[in-house]
Amino acid sequence: MNAAPPFKKIALIGFGLIGGSIARAAREQGLAGEIVTTARSAKTRARVSELGIELVATSDNTVMTHTFSKIHGLAALRIGWMFGPAHIVDAVNRIRGPFNVSTPAMLAAVAAIEDTAHVQMSKAHTEKWRNWLTEEVTKLGLKVTPSVANFILIHFPLEKGRTAADADAFLTKRGLVLRALNNYRLPHALRMTIGAEEANRLVAEGLRDFVARQ
Repeated sequence: MNAAPPFKKIALIGFGLIGGSIARAAREQGLAGEIVTTARSAKTRARVSELGIELVATSDNTVMTHTFSKIHGLAALRIGWMFGPAHIVDAVNRIRGPFNVSTPAMLAAVAAIEDTAHVQMSKAHTEKWRNWLTEEVTKLGLKVTPSVANFILIHFPLEKGRTAADADAFLTKRGLVLRALNNYRLPHALRMTIGAEEANRLVAEGLRDFVARQ
């Protein structure tokens, strides 16, 4: 008979690359019966951090994770941090891969934390163009889910020739690649990451042409 997992439920705040790795490892090693995850769902990133720290400090089954892939621009280094109760941190440390983070990656992460000017610049750029894209795409008659992240979720009609798959194919021919979301059970939507001004404008123009041709 299999022994019950030591943690009936573990909650992950800031679910992403790092949280996903922890969740998979915890399941594979039988450390948790259930993994509860939450994404960037609050109105501001600062508020999410405050809530996460408070929850971790007042519970014994909650951890908070943060990836350096987004606002710090260090996706290729596959690095992040986790804050949680000592017994969970100890368990995760015992099941993690050996040498899973390199010294250069750790040094880059420390430098990224100290580079507050870059963080502020990234926040301002993302907010500006996220708002602009939301407005421009909405003007086209397409629904955009309200976002506080570094991407927007664009919903498309179900009619043939106007679907998310049709839009994806149309944009791809122009060299504009958005993310299809079939694996997330959102086959009628595309995810667009906020990019440089030129890329943002090109996608908005491409969507405008896609809608206009129908």
